[in-house]
Amino acid sequence: MVYRPLRYEQMMKAAEGLDVRARRMFDGMAVYTGERMFAYLAGDDIGLKLSPDDREEALSLDGAELLKANPKGAPMKEYVRMPKSVLDDDADFEAWVQRSASYANGTCVH
Repeated sequence: MVYRPLRYEQMMKAAEGLDVRARRMFDGMAVYTGERMFAYLAGDDIGLKLSPDDREEALSLDGAELLKANPKGAPMKEYVRMPKSVLDDDADFEAWVQRSASYANGTCVH
């Protein structure tokens, strides 16, 4: 049986046009652009790797926090668990995914 977190299809749709692939990692799924991981999916949570400025902006959103790969684990310092308000807005989520992938690839303009 193939493991797919609840938000897998949403993530892949938001990343259309990017060179992405996903693979199982720990209790979730890591999403890569090229060889660099930029997102982590666990259940219905999506964590995005963000630049320091983008991370600060994202953490100011109601419901956002540093991502934990599992409830007992330490936070992943560069990854923000995106709040439901962002995940439920396709255009907003896609913009955050683009920012995350750009940062992971070293092409971030921030």
